[in-house]
Amino acid sequence: MNDFDSKAAGITRRDMMRLIAGAGAFAVGAGFGALPGIANAAPAPAPKRGGSIRVAYDSMSTSDTLDPAHGSTGSDYIRFFMFYSGLTQLDLNLTPKMNLAESIDSQDGVVWVIKLRKDVTFHNGAPLTPTDVAYSLMRHKDAAIASKVKALADQFKDAKATGPNELTLTLTSANADLPTILATPQLVIIKAGTTDFTSANGTGPYRVKTFKPGVSTVGSRNPNYFKAGLPYLDQVEVIGISDDNARVNALLAGDVHLIDNVDPRTTKRIGAAGGYTVMETKSGEYTDLVMRADNPMSGNADFVLGMKYLLDREQVKARVFGGYATIGNDQPIPPFHRYFNASLPQRPYDPDKAKFFLSKAGAIASPPPPVFAAPTATGSVEMAMLLQQSALKIGMSLAVNRVPSDGYWSQHWMKHPLGFGNIGPRSSADALFTQFFRSDAAWNESGWKNAQFDQLLVAARSETDEVKRKALYGDMQEIVSDKGGIGIPAFMSLLDAYDNRLHGLESIPTGPMMGYSFAESTWWSA
Repeated sequence: MNDFDSKAAGITRRDMMRLIAGAGAFAVGAGFGALPGIANAAPAPAPKRGGSIRVAYDSMSTSDTLDPAHGSTGSDYIRFFMFYSGLTQLDLNLTPKMNLAESIDSQDGVVWVIKLRKDVTFHNGAPLTPTDVAYSLMRHKDAAIASKVKALADQFKDAKATGPNELTLTLTSANADLPTILATPQLVIIKAGTTDFTSANGTGPYRVKTFKPGVSTVGSRNPNYFKAGLPYLDQVEVIGISDDNARVNALLAGDVHLIDNVDPRTTKRIGAAGGYTVMETKSGEYTDLVMRADNPMSGNADFVLGMKYLLDREQVKARVFGGYATIGNDQPIPPFHRYFNASLPQRPYDPDKAKFFLSKAGAIASPPPPVFAAPTATGSVEMAMLLQQSALKIGMSLAVNRVPSDGYWSQHWMKHPLGFGNIGPRSSADALFTQFFRSDAAWNESGWKNAQFDQLLVAARSETDEVKRKALYGDMQEIVSDKGGIGIPAFMSLLDAYDNRLHGLESIPTGPMMGYSFAESTWWSA
């Protein structure tokens, strides 16, 4: 990035550039590849304006929201990027690029000067001001708001206008990943003072036409969008179809034009239909077995370790994800991540060790709590069945409760002793650890608490020496793998499918559908 000017003692401009360039957590090894038997789409002609598309996402519920602080699902993120804009935006390599911000400069990694674009207006015609940005960022710190990213926002010490189009954001400690973190979906900018989110007054490429939680979202093109020529489409409608086969059927029938979460087993069917493309994005997304620390059985250290040895990772990769996955090791940093701890021994599938530890925990003599799974937690139902089969082999009875996708994240996730989560890729190791593993994080899935981990997190965030920083993240991975209450068997590839008349789609490893931001740049040729 050429927007940083870091001259203070301890951080040279070159050091800061190196840190920021490396902040794209999943850039190494991540990308777009064609599936066997399915060719990449031919280069598209020049974009043209007009047309409407319908998109089917795999999960919607009555908890769908237009409030950035409360969003926690992919469909929420799609809405946020349709109707709002962030200060930064991630490109295909997960490098943060300027968006609402014209520049973001720091001399010490603590005090950041953010200069805003001068040509931005909200949907109601009001100009974007530094006060809007300060309000948007700082409201996440308010406990009464109950923001899903409060753990991230806690590092924001102060934000205030220091010029007509300038904001100074001061952190509690140095964090070279800030420009990447500012691309987090919940950190999009809203109008200062906004408390009513029945609609959305943002600066994004689309305006809210209709919003029906759990049913559909329709956006119409914002004619005053600050990026010249964008967006191309006149209208985008997003609906929820939780059933995998039903989504594919809707695509092939022409009822929708883009779908996410394609089952690997259906890729050949889509390719054979003609006129459709399956896009693979290698990513750091994982579906994890969550073992809550607040239950006597699932919180037992021997039980946790036993269940980790009971995960047959090769079978998960082959049978659940059709080979479109990378083996995991019970910690959230994938092997292609620049901070991956390669010295950490790979935990194998070991029924004997599993039986030893589970017996110590009393789970063989008395059945453990049932494990909850739903199709929306990608692969969780199949993973639960594999666990059940492995448990039977060692004499443990493990019940599986399959529940509907609708409402899973609000009614079941983190609410049972045993269940599954599904964590999308994060562009920053700091953001990933802060949001899901810090002791007081709202999305600390297992509810574990580890003071040493929390201390290392703060130390790594402010460490500007890359070698030392990698070592700190390596220690954190070891702690999570050994003591954390989650099991991560694999990192999955993201599989989207689309009508070939839809152009402009590219692979961004932060999530499906171009990291949820497809609406801004796609166009229709029919």
